Formats: sequence, structure tokens, C-alpha cells
Amino acid sequence: MEQFKLTDFETIGIEKRIYDSLKRMNFVNPTEVQEIAIPLILEGKDITVRSKTGTGKTGAFLIPVIQKISGKKGLSVLVLVPTRELAKQVADVAMKISGDLGIRTVTVYGGASINVQIDNLRNNPNIVVGTPGRILDLVERKSLDLSKIEYLILDEADVMLDMGFIEDVNRIISMSRQDRQTMLFSATMPREIVNIAKSHMKRDRKNIIVGEEEERTVETISHYYSFSERSQKFNILVSYIEKYQPKKAIIFTNTKEFANRIFKAMKNLGMEVLLLHGGLTQAERERSLKNFRISGRFLIATNVASRGLDIPDITDIINFDAPDDTNSYIHRVGRTARMGRDGRAYTLLSDTEEFLVDEITERANITMEEIGLFPADVPDLSRFKTSGRSRSGHERSRYASGSKFGGNSRYKKPQNGNRSRGNRFSGYSR
Repeated sequence: MEQFKLTDFETIGIEKRIYDSLKRMNFVNPTEVQEIAIPLILEGKDITVRSKTGTGKTGAFLIPVIQKISGKKGLSVLVLVPTRELAKQVADVAMKISGDLGIRTVTVYGGASINVQIDNLRNNPNIVVGTPGRILDLVERKSLDLSKIEYLILDEADVMLDMGFIEDVNRIISMSRQDRQTMLFSATMPREIVNIAKSHMKRDRKNIIVGEEEERTVETISHYYSFSERSQKFNILVSYIEKYQPKKAIIFTNTKEFANRIFKAMKNLGMEVLLLHGGLTQAERERSLKNFRISGRFLIATNVASRGLDIPDITDIINFDAPDDTNSYIHRVGRTARMGRDGRAYTLLSDTEEFLVDEITERANITMEEIGLFPADVPDLSRFKTSGRSRSGHERSRYASGSKFGGNSRYKKPQNGNRSRGNRFSGYSR
């Protein structure tokens, strides 16, 4: 493969006023996908981009499109995304890039007031970022006219496929103007996504692939795992936090119940912790994400956070519950090591889940290292059975200061002892 050479945004055609906005965001040099895609988009080419999560795909389409619509009035850009969280992130980046150019961006997605979104659309935005279902709702209400769309972007197209949105996506594309410029971005390119490109994009479209086909996760992620009995998983989790001191981590569980339990247990130890799952209201979810992005240390989440979140300074992904399949693992760990940074992924496994190590390493083309940890002397999760919904925001624990975790923890450091290679359930190496 040809060696990627670092350049700057002005070299690839970005105007000074947008480049100044990028510098304020600490974006000085384009990533590889940005360096390839931006000039093609500025030329008016349709493009498909297959690139891993965390490689700068959002900037690859927003930077050139914002430059192209600068000075224009009215709606001309539609960005389709799979989730409301991603819609808000893309819109936030668009507003930062556009700076004082007078470009208006609005988001539309389910789970929020459609009347408020209709009012926002009446204010004549330039860019709409939204989920497929809500876009169609607004079209049917005649509140959104897709015939005005000059630039159509499909972001995280493979996720929209996974979530069953492809029929809606095809309908939306068919409603937009025929002479539009279309851009499709995806971490993978399954057959259904390729068919969209063939059916709805110009024949001279450019296909961009960044990274080797067999690479499934970013190379700067280090992957670790430990075995533990279910009753000791929280104790091992605390030991991991004590030893590796994650600066900013997402802890994944497979159920809302265990997310709530871990949330309460960590707060009981005085840790800075936030909560994100489908059982919270939209306002609570947005507040959790905002607080985590700004200053939060730990976010306890279900798979609702495994795709589309772009928070660049996440250092650790912790799978308290092993994901159901390799794709879920890849999506989860893709939240760390963003934009060339290093990251860690740590998974807690039971004895019956040993097969997952071979499955993940083979299919994701990675190496996983087993680490031995003593179970921490803290209360187990059985003490934190949930009754009703936990609050999602920062709450001040009664153990609010003094511990290594940010509070007066009752955590006791375990005594050193010899590791037993035979008893994996102690948390030690085999």
C-alpha cells in the first residue's frame, strides 16, 4: 500500500475561513479518508467510502459540502443517519465547521417533538440531519421538500441496513432531485449497500477504500480479557479500574437492569458515572451524553451507544457483558482509538464464553491478551437491585471525595498473593 503522507486542508482546496474554523477545532491535518474524499466532493463527484470507524468520515463529507453551500440560501443538504445520537453529533460538528458563515443546521429524529422540528424547518435551514423514519414523516406532512436537496449523504449506511432502514433510505433517495450529488459512507460494504450505490448514484462515481479488507478494528486498540464468575465480575471490574486508571471509559452491558445495577454500585464507591440506555427518556439520554462528552469519566451503556458515538477522547471500552457476536464487539470497541489515538478494549468472560476469544480474534483479525486481576473487596451487584429507573445525570454520592475513584470509597485493595494458573474463576491468569 502507498504510504499516506500528511498534508493540510488548504493544500486539498479548503478555503481559509473554513480552515480557520477547523484549526479552532484542533483539526490541522486531514485524515487519510479526508484527503482522498474532500477533493472529489469539491469536484462534484458521487462517492462511496468504505472506511473503519474513527477515521474521520464525518469531516470528510461535512467540510467540502459546507464550503460548497457557503453563501447559498435555503435547504440544499440532507444527511441521513441511523440514530438520533449520531444526528446530534453530526449537526454539532457541522455547526462548528460552519462557524460564522451563516449556515443553519437542524436535526430531525424520532423520540422528540415533531412539532418543534417542523417549526425549525420553517426557519429555512441549509442542512438537515435526520433519521430515515422521521424524514419520511416530515415529507408526508409536507414539512420537508426533498426536491430541494442538492447534496445527499448516507452516513453509517451499514448500520441503517442492520436496523432495517434500507427501504426507507431507498424511498428518500427516490424522492430527491435527480441531479443531486450523492455520498455514501460505511464501515463495511455488504451487497445491499453496493446495490444502493449502483441504483442511485452516477456511473462515474468514485469508490474509496481506506484500510485493508481484512482489518476490522483500528490497529491502535489493544485488546484484553479476563475470566470471572458472574458473582465476581463487578469486583474484577473495579480491579481493572484501579490498575489501569481509565481516563474516559464506556462500560457495556447487555441489559438495562445490569446497567442500572453497575451505575448504582459505582456511584456507591464514589466514582464519576453516567448512564445511557433505551429505558431513559430522550432528554435524559442527551444529558448523559452531553455530560460524558464534556467531563464524564465513566458511561454505563447498553448497545444503544455501540454505533455512531464520536467522542474522540475515550480511552477504554469495557465489556462487562460479552457482546452477542463479533460485529457487536467491533462496533463497541470502535468507540475508542478515534482519529489515530490509542485505546484499550477489555472484556469480562465467563467459563462458557471461552469460545468467544477464538471467534473474535479470528473474525476481527486481532490479538487478545488475557490479564490476571485480583477481585476487589467491594460489595457485589446483588446489593444493588434496581427498583424503577435510575437517574442519568451526575449525582453526588455520599462518598463524594477522597478516593482514587473520585470519592470516599469503601474499596479495599486486595492483598498480594500467588496467581493460580488452574483457577480462572479467581480472576487470575490461567
